[in-house]
Amino acid sequence: MPGGWGYGQPGSIYDYIRVATFAIGPDGLISQWSSRAAEFFGVPATEAVGADPVTAFVPRELWQRGRSRLERILAGEEWIGTAPYRDGAGSESLAELYVMPDCATSGAAGATCLAVDLGRLRRIETDLAASEAVFGQTPTGFFLFDLDLKLQRVNDAFAAGIGLPRTEFEGLGPHDLFLPGEADRLALAMRKVLASGEPVLDLRFTGTAPRVAAAPRTGRSEGVRRWAISLYRLNSSAGHPMGVAGQVLDVTSRHVAEREAAGVRRSLALLNEASSHIGSTLDLETTAKELLDVIVPQFCDLASVDLYTALLSGDAGPISAGPGQADGCGELRRVAVSSVVGGAASVLGPEGTVTVAEAGGTLCYPRRSPHARALRTGRSVVPQPGPDPLLRSTLVVPLVARDQVLGLVQLSRAIGSEPFDARDVAIAEELVARAAVCVDNARLYRREHERALILQRSLLPPGNPAATGLEIARRYLPSNNNTEVGGDWFDVIPLPGSRTALVIGDVMGRGLRAAVAMGQLRTAVRTLAMLDLDPAEVLTALDEIARGLGGDTSSPGEDPELYLATCIYAVYDAVTQRCVFANAGHLPPALLTEGEPAQMLAVPPGLPLGVGGEPFEEVEVTLEDGAVLGLYTDGLVESRKHQLDEGLRAFRTALTGGSKQLEQLCDEVLDELIPHHGEDDIALLMAKVQALPEDAVGDWRLPSEPTSVAKARELACGWLLVRGLDDLVDTTELLVSELVTNALRHGRGEIRLRLLRDRTMVCEVWDDGYAQPRQRRAQETDEGGRGLQLVSLLAERWGSRRTPNGKIVWFELTM
Repeated sequence: MPGGWGYGQPGSIYDYIRVATFAIGPDGLISQWSSRAAEFFGVPATEAVGADPVTAFVPRELWQRGRSRLERILAGEEWIGTAPYRDGAGSESLAELYVMPDCATSGAAGATCLAVDLGRLRRIETDLAASEAVFGQTPTGFFLFDLDLKLQRVNDAFAAGIGLPRTEFEGLGPHDLFLPGEADRLALAMRKVLASGEPVLDLRFTGTAPRVAAAPRTGRSEGVRRWAISLYRLNSSAGHPMGVAGQVLDVTSRHVAEREAAGVRRSLALLNEASSHIGSTLDLETTAKELLDVIVPQFCDLASVDLYTALLSGDAGPISAGPGQADGCGELRRVAVSSVVGGAASVLGPEGTVTVAEAGGTLCYPRRSPHARALRTGRSVVPQPGPDPLLRSTLVVPLVARDQVLGLVQLSRAIGSEPFDARDVAIAEELVARAAVCVDNARLYRREHERALILQRSLLPPGNPAATGLEIARRYLPSNNNTEVGGDWFDVIPLPGSRTALVIGDVMGRGLRAAVAMGQLRTAVRTLAMLDLDPAEVLTALDEIARGLGGDTSSPGEDPELYLATCIYAVYDAVTQRCVFANAGHLPPALLTEGEPAQMLAVPPGLPLGVGGEPFEEVEVTLEDGAVLGLYTDGLVESRKHQLDEGLRAFRTALTGGSKQLEQLCDEVLDELIPHHGEDDIALLMAKVQALPEDAVGDWRLPSEPTSVAKARELACGWLLVRGLDDLVDTTELLVSELVTNALRHGRGEIRLRLLRDRTMVCEVWDDGYAQPRQRRAQETDEGGRGLQLVSLLAERWGSRRTPNGKIVWFELTM
């Protein structure tokens, strides 16, 4: 068939407006009635044909006017106008009538009538006008594609957005307007809309619209654009698809704003995470790693933290005072590295690659490098890209806290990431500044902690102290949480007469204050021990000292600071194997006897030192050969996770089932109890009884008469010769003679001579007199007073001590 002829596509004007045709014969009656007229008026043809149109469809009050109008039409007058009518439902409406007289060659002629529902027509006109206004005047782009996905119409906004004249769009397809990938997406989306009828909303497109070669340039700048397209299916009133309508929004600016807002949100989230994550501990290395955990990979792809080695060594002076640090060339240690880029170098600079240090290694940056400049000026530097092909951009930010440069943080982004911009630099500086404060706090804490720990350890006895008749093993462990040092201490003090003082204590509180108080109390204990006081007397004096520590206040009216401490003071006599205990609020000592389970000794606890008001009691216990005495602080047995009784029971169990070797037994006790505790410092002092050999002691009683001096010399010399101590005979003979003579002249009662052999040879002379000997400088004219001077010159040590019934004067000679 010729072009333009054929069966039309569904969808015509009759789908939108109501139209009816009928014919009036020369007699003024309806002669023809179409099916659309039957639908329009609701009257079938059988009833309409032959009827009077005026009386059938015009209201009664208008019959006269209608009849007059019909007569003029039949007379040959054409008429266009409106007329009321009743539809099939009985409702009155208004129709626009086109009445055209027929041409008749003879006689009267009829007329052909065309009726249109005027209400529906007016609504269509309104809809068309509104659509035209929206399509033509809105700044939003609109387009119409037909069923073959060819453009039928676009508005000016769409044409301006694409960059082509409006007249050039008709007949173009998606591939003529957009890049291939974007065009395929649009075509697929439009087919989906045509098939399903469901709209597609906010379909995002990115790219530069290609220009048709023949199209003139519009002056529009070419560049990457972002569009949001919504697609809707066009349907006829009968529901037949007619095409696809699209609304296009240029969201490039909105996309940029969204990216900016998203970047700000990410930055705020990063800073918030940094506030909660960085600085959770007071450890330098951990703080550096926490910083990298926050920024990699959320902010950059590779990062490292370098700190001055002087900072890590805990030097007391300013960090910037080290060699090479004023010009940024000082030695640094790489304390942390984090990367999601395999094989990328971690140091970039215009001079090339600097020696790369792994985590834990040291390095120095050249003076002209950007890293040295950052360290020197304390300002961030963005170096030029280096030779590493995997990295795109690098940022060097110095760690500055309290006006001191502590090191630097280097951040890098890999190829494919955005380079660092001004906002990134600001965010990085804020993150690093927060980390720098935490690093400096950790530095100051480490310095103070190490000082306190050094002080505390310096106040503890070095190595395993020697004690007559005892094997000593001791352990001191700081708390596991690495916080401030505690006030735990112990001591082993040799006393005259093969005796040993065992001391353990715990100053309540933590930190430098507790360590200093512990040192003062330990010094006081040693001083009091040299006076050879009884254990209860030692604790009474310590109690006065502890109360005096807090007596001075810094300002008038301020309450004195309270120093409290617990302590056990025990004196073991290796000759009698008896041990006397006094306790000031400390946990009871443990005793392990061979063949029996460990038990806690019933030593009255007393009040802690510094409380005062109550006397301390003494308890004497005889220790068997091989018995193990355990003194400890509460950190070993006490925990927040269980009751004290449970810890004491575990301690006794560990002692009972432990090794026979004292050092190994100490380790086993700690291994058993530390995994469950470790919340406080631990001091453990263990002593194993080793009975003296039978020939190690010589003991004689002499009457208080002059002949006892010679007898004493004879007994002492014979005892030494039997034991092969010939080198000591002469000196011992002279000094024994002096001491026994003094006992006869200045003492009273029976004289007792005792010789002890251990690491040294000890000679003791006992009498019942209470007057203590006092060395004085004899004048040239004095006949006496030189005996004690002689003893002081020849003996290694000498002294005297009280006994319940008198005194003992003794001296020691080195074997």
